[in-house]
Amino acid sequence: MTSSFRNRAVVFAAVSLFCIPALAGCGGGDSAIATVNGQKITKGELDGRLEGQAGKPTLQQMVDQALVLQYGKAQNIDVSDKEIQDQLNTLQQRFPPGQFETILKQQGLTLDDAKTIVRVQLIVKKAVDRNIKLGDAQVADFYNKNKTLFSTPAQVRARHILVKTKAEADSIEAQLKKGADFGQLARKLSVDTGTKDKGGDLGFFGQAQMVPPFSAAAFAMRPGQISKPVQTQFGWHIIQVQEKRPAHNASLAEASPKVRANLLQQQETTMSGPFLQQLRSQAKIVVADDRFNPLYPATPGPGGAPGGGSPAPAASR
Repeated sequence: MTSSFRNRAVVFAAVSLFCIPALAGCGGGDSAIATVNGQKITKGELDGRLEGQAGKPTLQQMVDQALVLQYGKAQNIDVSDKEIQDQLNTLQQRFPPGQFETILKQQGLTLDDAKTIVRVQLIVKKAVDRNIKLGDAQVADFYNKNKTLFSTPAQVRARHILVKTKAEADSIEAQLKKGADFGQLARKLSVDTGTKDKGGDLGFFGQAQMVPPFSAAAFAMRPGQISKPVQTQFGWHIIQVQEKRPAHNASLAEASPKVRANLLQQQETTMSGPFLQQLRSQAKIVVADDRFNPLYPATPGPGGAPGGGSPAPAASR
């Protein structure tokens, strides 16, 4: 529960963007797509294998997408272009630069395809949200049972200069005592390539995030104070503490927005599956390929007719 709370996905079921390989361009053919010591692997063989592995889930995704878009139109569930773009921007930020576009290309998806998928996800989210009621008692109950989730340990912001020998560290300490600029020395002399260009800045960190000798020194110092040389397995450090934050336990009022968001996401996840199943069961879905008939067996619709195409479930308002 802790992990799911702290890493709550902003895009509702966004990972589904990348779950199902695309089958664009699939079709039979005897032309060789590869040869192995003269033995042909034909395009038809490859396409058949792809259909066998991904055809059913891909078709089901396409059917679900059509059902949700129809439902959204019938129920006047509005999803703006801005909402879609905001969700895509959030999703892109979870990947290194350029990787989002690469994944889309690998899956045979265009940016417009991704926008449609996000639109579908937002319609489902808005549809099930209409039936979710979160009371103050539920929020308080979750908070009281999970207070450790809202506790922030004491933190220190510090910068450091890392060198290989104590003699180098002693020399840097002496220069700093004479008024040398810490940031300039870090940029010039530190061997920590991750921080030297930032003047040695490590940002805020908790005591458990650094190796014990480093943390012990940093947490014992006052803001502005510069340490004597500190040895760790990485070398010798000169540390300057810049700021300290005390431990903090968020109150119910402070934690409430995050609690509500987490409980809402949990209920959305629980309700989305039954919602989609209800759409499928009330729709007229005709499959023209015997390989995929088991996905949507004929079921009696209104009046006992198979696949009768009853209306989508009405959303409560």
